[in-house]
Amino acid sequence: MKHLHIAVGIIRNSQQEIFITQRAADSHMAGFWEFPGGKIEQGETPELALRRELLEETGIEVQKATLLKVLEHTFTDRIVTLSFYLVEVWEGEPFGREGQPMRWVKQSELLAQEFPPANAAIIELLTA
Repeated sequence: MKHLHIAVGIIRNSQQEIFITQRAADSHMAGFWEFPGGKIEQGETPELALRRELLEETGIEVQKATLLKVLEHTFTDRIVTLSFYLVEVWEGEPFGREGQPMRWVKQSELLAQEFPPANAAIIELLTA
């Protein structure tokens, strides 16, 4: 079974809003909203992957990221290990750099059912 390691950025502004993007129609878990991020490449640390992925996906340069939680989720065809980082200091203005839909949502209003199941525990932590 395929095992993926993913670095995920929870980009939070001073108004306690979180930046989320929508998964592409041709991707695994298409149509769900997600926190931006992506696969950790061979020889990359999770934090380096986070910086690279957020620059590629949202156009921001991460200045400071704090590891919040590491979760593992098993799907029928793959296992994913997700390293969630809280990003509160960055340069630039995040946007859907790959043309993906995006929005800011109040942290207290994140809805687990709008995200892939692997995100449920982190959304519970953020909205508690």
